[in-house]
Amino acid sequence: MFKFLKNQKKPETLENVLGYVKELEKEVVRLSGEIDKLKKESVFFTKKAGVERYNPFPGTGGNQSFSVAILDGNKDGVIITSIYGREGNRIYAKSIKRGISEYPLSEEEKKLITNKND
Repeated sequence: MFKFLKNQKKPETLENVLGYVKELEKEVVRLSGEIDKLKKESVFFTKKAGVERYNPFPGTGGNQSFSVAILDGNKDGVIITSIYGREGNRIYAKSIKRGISEYPLSEEEKKLITNKND
C-alpha cells in the first residue's frame, strides 16, 4: 500500500512518477471494491435503536412501561416491550420484518418503527 509514503524519497524520474500513478490506480480500484462491499453489508448493521416510555394505564402512575426497537437498514429486527401495571410486569418480544410484525403493534411500537427521519 502506497510505497511512496513509506519511503520518503520523492520520485526523480517520469518513469518513477508513472509507476506511482499505476500503483495509485490499483489501490483506488481495490478501495472502491472494499467500499462497495461495505455498503452492501452495512444494510444489515443496526441502523435504528430507540426507546419509548409511556403509561398504558392513564391515572395509575408514571411512565413505567417502555418499548425498545432495534432495527437494521431493511427495518428488520425486534421490538421488546415491557408493560408495567399494579398486578405485575409483562415483557413481550416481537420480530419485525421490513417494518411489519406478524403481531399487532401498539401505537408506541409503531412510532419506533416509523420515523419521519427515515
